[in-house]
Amino acid sequence: MIPSWITAIGSVAMAIGPPLVYADQGVSIVRKKDSTGFSRDICAILLIANITRCFFWLGAGFEFALLLQSIFMIVAQLALLFVCLHYRPRVTPGSYAPSPRPFSFWQWSSYTQYIECLASIILCSAITFLIFGRFEFYISLSGFFALGLESTLPLPQLISNYKHKSLYGFRASTMIGWVGGDAFKTAYFFLQGSPLQFKACAIFQLSVDAMIVAQRLYYGNTPPAPVLEGEGVEEVLVLSEA
Repeated sequence: MIPSWITAIGSVAMAIGPPLVYADQGVSIVRKKDSTGFSRDICAILLIANITRCFFWLGAGFEFALLLQSIFMIVAQLALLFVCLHYRPRVTPGSYAPSPRPFSFWQWSSYTQYIECLASIILCSAITFLIFGRFEFYISLSGFFALGLESTLPLPQLISNYKHKSLYGFRASTMIGWVGGDAFKTAYFFLQGSPLQFKACAIFQLSVDAMIVAQRLYYGNTPPAPVLEGEGVEEVLVLSEA
């Protein structure tokens, strides 16, 4: 049997650990006064996933520490999004290209537009929960959506590494943080008996982390050919400053 004090420490770490990683990213952007290299899509994924997870908690009633983690993560991502917009690179006249996304989703210039979008998502989620929240299938599906969406965070990095045949620009400290953090939460989910959605998606995310480690060993971190030739390299739009 696990001592209660260890369980308490683990719960506190789960609640505040992940949000603090992104708080550190925000501090780094403020110090540099430049958000180049960080994709706002990360904020979108984490905000939508954690909003959905809050509604999942209403139906499934899993550990309170995981609900607190979602609330803290939402606050952290809202602050990080504001910082990213405030310190985004200034666009010179004539250099702006319209976003190819429908309705320019998550590529807006005003912070208010992001808040309105999130408010609409919360409203729609609340209405849907009031209608279908009594059905176990809906609760289970919302859990898989929330946790599944969050587990896709390492995929852009995995794909970028494969395209460039290098981990150039991706810090080893970030890779270690991903592996260590995801390994910890996977163990936590199994020891605490968390719902299946948490366990399955944590295993998937940890598997992607393992593939990135394998890429590091196989490709190394030498600059890809375009950089060696002085032509520049596509910037990695993932969290690489944590």
